[in-house]
Amino acid sequence: MTLGRDQLVTAITDFLANQDAAALAAMRSAVIAEIDQAPNASLMALGRRLASAGEDWRYYESDPVARRLHHVLADHILKPGSRLEGVDHVHQVVGKPVVMFANHLSYADANLVEVLLHRAGGDDLAHRLTVIAGPKVYSSLKRRFSSLCFATIKTPQSSGVASEDAVMNPREVVRAARQSIDIAQDRLRQGDGLLVFAEGTRSRNKGLQQMLSAVSRYLDGDGIWILPVGITGTEELFPVGDDTLHPVEAVARVGAPIDATGLRELCHDDRRLIMDVVGLAIAGLLPDDYKGVYASDGEGLDEARQILQVIAAA
Repeated sequence: MTLGRDQLVTAITDFLANQDAAALAAMRSAVIAEIDQAPNASLMALGRRLASAGEDWRYYESDPVARRLHHVLADHILKPGSRLEGVDHVHQVVGKPVVMFANHLSYADANLVEVLLHRAGGDDLAHRLTVIAGPKVYSSLKRRFSSLCFATIKTPQSSGVASEDAVMNPREVVRAARQSIDIAQDRLRQGDGLLVFAEGTRSRNKGLQQMLSAVSRYLDGDGIWILPVGITGTEELFPVGDDTLHPVEAVARVGAPIDATGLRELCHDDRRLIMDVVGLAIAGLLPDDYKGVYASDGEGLDEARQILQVIAAA
């Protein structure tokens, strides 16, 4: 099965159903103009991938047409002031194995990071971006379109937060998760940069939830760097319970790189402690009302705070 030009336009502009007529017409015209410039073979390839992405637990390459269309949409949806801060930290990990850990507010978070990296001059990381994605990312045509703007690795959600793949028994979840981690580590060795939403699910109140300790397994390779990322604004861009995009000012703040090997040593390979340090690093990039369990008065985090201070002072 493949999708034709009109179906592509519909799949993309369905995201924009809540816009006023003039804005929707302008965005639709921009999308059509971009599609009409694309070679027919590229459009056919995108159509085939839109029809089937997410069928298996594996790695999915990005699609160049989807990426360009996504940038066109972002020009209309992201308000002035939307930006990436800390691009110097991005430049510090050029060409290096890197795992970005970010807070999770909406389905649009990964798309925002890719666009803002591109705009800020972080193309090295934007072009090698691979997102760890749960099953819901592939559950509809327009969500699959968004997932093709970068590479993805399909992974099951933790049993504690899973909904859509709840029919999987625990053994199947563990097997699929192990497969996604193996694939991710292989992609890191090949030069990809991973983006991981370590809470495991979107926040319903915009506050950070506790990082999943098992996510630290993405850091088990050699020479890996961590980039903490704090996102604000996307809770209104693609709100929980809504299926359309809303114009917003959204910001992604990137913190200083953290040597994953050094972090593991400081934490004595305690996975819970490792991810709490990462959670605090993300919280340090966020306004107070986004910090959630990693607020300055959060309980049970004294050791993680001490380790983060040691890292910051190094």
